[in-house]
Amino acid sequence: MTDGTADGPRGEWTGWRAAAEAALYGPEGFYRRPEGPVGHFRTSVHASPLFAAAVARLLCRVDEALGRPARLDFVDMAAGRGELATGVLAALPAEVAARTRVHAVEIADRPADLAHRIEWLPEPPTGVTGLLFANEWLDNVPVEVAETDPSGVPRRVLVRRDGRERPGEPVTGAEAEWLGRWWPLPAEEGLRAEIGLPRDEAWAAAVATVERGLAVAVDYAHTRDARPLFGTLTGFREGRETAPVPDGSCDLTAHVALDACAVAQGLSGGRVLTQRDALRALGIAGARPPLALASTQPAEYVRALARAGEAAELTAPGGLGDFGWLIQPVGVDGPLADGPLTDALLVDALLVDVPDHEEQ
Repeated sequence: MTDGTADGPRGEWTGWRAAAEAALYGPEGFYRRPEGPVGHFRTSVHASPLFAAAVARLLCRVDEALGRPARLDFVDMAAGRGELATGVLAALPAEVAARTRVHAVEIADRPADLAHRIEWLPEPPTGVTGLLFANEWLDNVPVEVAETDPSGVPRRVLVRRDGRERPGEPVTGAEAEWLGRWWPLPAEEGLRAEIGLPRDEAWAAAVATVERGLAVAVDYAHTRDARPLFGTLTGFREGRETAPVPDGSCDLTAHVALDACAVAQGLSGGRVLTQRDALRALGIAGARPPLALASTQPAEYVRALARAGEAAELTAPGGLGDFGWLIQPVGVDGPLADGPLTDALLVDALLVDVPDHEEQ
């Protein structure tokens, strides 16, 4: 971390949270650009329509668990340009689609070509009955960065618009409590952590909009027993990783402590699993089609092979398959199969046990 003195033409020193908030969501921020996120990085939504189909399948399971309500909600948090909302709506069975209200939550302007029945909102609606799905949202909720000084004291990292950093004041109060519980820093100079408290608060607020159903957050993630020593803050521009500079020219992202989010502000019943296991439970496996199909139905074989390749990318170890899925049940008390469904049983009911398998 570079020590600095006077402010210069690049702007004043601020914490990373304020700097990233302005760079990403300010009037000329990165996420207000017309090309949208897809112009700079590729998420699971863009990798394959199989992802939206799996989310649609999960929504159908939630629908059944809720007793097929007259109105079913699907909320796409951080909707980009509405790609997931559009894909889920297209993948739903006609009867379910007819009852589903689709809400895309995003700060950018509504895309001109978005289907009229998809509601475009700056904040999630309240009283949701159904599924709230946040794909790669929490990693873009800005957080403060802490770094240990020569005495082993965690200090807030200050940054300017040009990316230059210097040490700030010691971390205190609720932020220090969060670090102590979720990301304790050894007393060794230069170790870094991202203070995930704003993400806990953002997730708890999103879950609070769900009256009955399920909230799911999908993101780059790590757990308390394996936090990275030097943090994860980075930038992305035009498909390439780059230095995190808070000038609005690049995405600013950091991995998420989903284990902390799962119990934020008294939340309970949450479960964190990998995208690989979640998608396999939802029917996305990545197995190659039988070779015999190539001679009997060659066109179908080619299509099945393409789908297998897409599924393999979505579930790949070391890639998208390692993303974390935080699955949070809310207010569920309805019939499923032969008995009542409670919050404690919802995840296992919706995501069936993944059988033992060999890596494909």
